[in-house]
Amino acid sequence: MSTLRRQKRSPRRRPAASTAARFMEPFLDYARSECHLAENTVRAYRRDLARFFKWLGKRDLFKIGIRQLADYPRWLQTEKLAPASIARHIVALRVFFRYLQLEGVVKENLAELLGTQKLWQRVPEVLSAGEVDRLLASPTREDPHWRRDRAMLELLYATGCRASELSGLKVADVHLDQGYCICHGKGDKQRIVPLGRRAVRAIQQYLERERGKLVERRDEDPPWLLLSSRAGALRRERIWELVKRYAAREGLSRAASPHTLRHSFATHLLSGGADMRQVQEMLGHASIATTQIYTHVDAARLRKVHQQFHPRG
Repeated sequence: MSTLRRQKRSPRRRPAASTAARFMEPFLDYARSECHLAENTVRAYRRDLARFFKWLGKRDLFKIGIRQLADYPRWLQTEKLAPASIARHIVALRVFFRYLQLEGVVKENLAELLGTQKLWQRVPEVLSAGEVDRLLASPTREDPHWRRDRAMLELLYATGCRASELSGLKVADVHLDQGYCICHGKGDKQRIVPLGRRAVRAIQQYLERERGKLVERRDEDPPWLLLSSRAGALRRERIWELVKRYAAREGLSRAASPHTLRHSFATHLLSGGADMRQVQEMLGHASIATTQIYTHVDAARLRKVHQQFHPRG
């Protein structure tokens, strides 16, 4: 019997668990090129799926059922991941299964049957207005680039930008005379966000007194607004480090981060009576359901105050 005939009679094999990860790179290319996801999102999907394949072990991805897959979120909990991180892992898995459906590798997207993101959401940590004031005033003349850092903190709170958006913000995106800036969000979607007087003043002082000194060692002026000590773009990771350093200096929560200022921005706007649709637009949320979590934050804060001070709380 010829080899060709033997091949025709051989049943088509499904990929083994050990080779299921071979879909990783094609999926990431799909997410990058066809879904137009930001590079930070693609990197996060890579990390999340690597953890999924670790959980999968030697099991066949194409034979597990929903009961087995339902153990994955519980396993993520044992890995000491925050609820928001678990939610992101589930979203990554759903998109991955959707890709496998499009490629005809699987018939059903079992990941869609996992618990919704709301099950894993937590109320974001929010600073009070007084705590924000302390944090934004924390950089002083003793700090190497204190004017830049003040401008950075003011921008985070004034715009609700993500750290990655702030890192990529260019001088041309900031219009101080008109009091607004253009943020480039996920998928390079642009949105206009107003700038308050304090933010404008902090940016002006940085531009006039500090940024020029940072670019002296470069042959040309780089486009980014916030520069590192080497006149490159201030990296997203460095922004996180700086926010945590100043938060620790002021005795604020260890969990304080650029996202804490984003949460505080949204919560304070809604608490002050801002329209939710307008806040959604300023945050760059695709769905208003994502913005609605900030109304829960304020309600939770009010309940805490009521329980603490009301005689029958």
